[in-house]
This record gives sequence, C-alpha cells and structure tokens, in this order.
Amino acid sequence: MALENKQLVLIEYPAKGVTRLVLNNEASFNALSTAMLDAIEAALSNVADDDACRVVILAAKGKAFSAGHDLREMREHPNHDFYTELFQHCSRMMLQIQHLPQPVIAQVQGIATAAGCQLVSMCDLAVASRLSKFAVSGINYGLFCATPSVGLGRSMHRKQAMEMLLTGDFIDAQTAVDRGLINHCVDEEMLEETVLNVCQKITAKPAVAVRMGKALFYKQLEMGVSSAYQLAGQSMACNMMDNAAQEGFQAFLEKRKPDWQV
Repeated sequence: MALENKQLVLIEYPAKGVTRLVLNNEASFNALSTAMLDAIEAALSNVADDDACRVVILAAKGKAFSAGHDLREMREHPNHDFYTELFQHCSRMMLQIQHLPQPVIAQVQGIATAAGCQLVSMCDLAVASRLSKFAVSGINYGLFCATPSVGLGRSMHRKQAMEMLLTGDFIDAQTAVDRGLINHCVDEEMLEETVLNVCQKITAKPAVAVRMGKALFYKQLEMGVSSAYQLAGQSMACNMMDNAAQEGFQAFLEKRKPDWQV
C-alpha cells in the first residue's frame, strides 16, 4: 500500500528557526514518484509561509537520499503526455527549492542518483556522509539525464558534470566536494551535528539579509554581467536601508557585537 502524502515527508524541528523535511519511503529508496513530488511541494509551500522558519534541512530515511524517479511508475505509464507532465512536475519542485525564501541544506546520508542527485544540486548547500555516493545513471539505461543536467551544470564545472552525465559513473562524497556538488563530507555520526552547526550560523544572521541575498544570488546568475551588477547594487541599497544593516555597521564602528533582532 502506498504511503499517504503526509507520511511521505516527515516534518521535524531540530532547533529554533530550523525545519527539517525528511523523505520517508525507504522501500522505494525515496524515489521521486508523483506522490512524493506532491508531498515535497506541499511541505515546501508550508515552510515558505512560516516566518519562524529561517533554514530548511532536506534529509531522508534509509540507505538512499533518493534514487531519482520511480522507474516502476514510469513503466506503468508508457505515454508521452505522462512523461512530459512528470518531468515538468519534478522541475517545478526543484525550482520551488530555489525560489524558497529560506536557504535549503541537503543532508545526504546515502546514495543520490539521477533526479536524486539533481535534488542535491538544487539545494543551496549540501553536506553528506563520507559513505554517500552520487551519480546520474540514466545513460546506463538509454536515457540521458537531461533535467538533472540543469542542476549539475550550474553547480559543477561543465566538463565534470558532462563526465557524470555521459558515463553514469558514481563519484564518492570527497569527489563531490572537490567538484562543487556538495559543500562538506563528514563521518556519518557527525552528519546531523555538522548540518545543525551550519544552520546555527545562518540563523544568527538577520533574516532579511539572508532572504534578500538568496533571491538576488539566483537572479543575477541568469543575467549578463552589467545587468547583474545593476540588480546587485539595487539589492544592496535596499538592504542597507534595513535596520539590521544599520545596526551592523554601527556595531562595527563601536567595536561591539551587533544587537540583531534575528
């Protein structure tokens, strides 16, 4: 029996200002089925409207972070319209992560393959266990991982992303760090603590600066250099008018810690 949507993603609150969304379908290796995509989208929508949430952790239960699309479901619906809607659905969810006001940190405890690897690449930050492995292995089954290539191509060097896409080979966690897919790899017993430490650093900063900065970062990446600088300048000017920035600069001049209402 399939899990209900509310069970596919568990919601936890491991620290003040932190919401952890946990993929919860170990039997399918947390495959991104239609139901799982719906559950993730619903959870992200709820988080986006939660002013108390400052950082989101995306984690998973079991041996896999996510094995990508649900191949059984795909084989049960061998028609173009279903595939088109499925990949558009998945793309909407991936973009939802990028458009979320809060930073999203992937906490990767196992393998992340195909769209599961794409999911890691679309998070703002990623920390993985040293035992984790990453691949976009669709090519091994005759399918080039086109939608995962969007995330990989924007977080890794192009030639390194293409090597993964064309060979389907796994890379280990340290290689994923070296190639820019993830930020850190740590011993498995230190994974949760490391992620929460990163969360604490972010929640200690003014919310307005973090949210404004995330939105600006992704917008400017899609622009030419001149337009990017123009937008960035406007963003910084608006940020400077906020009380948090004014307090930060005053604290610097007075050689004290800022008294932010974070």
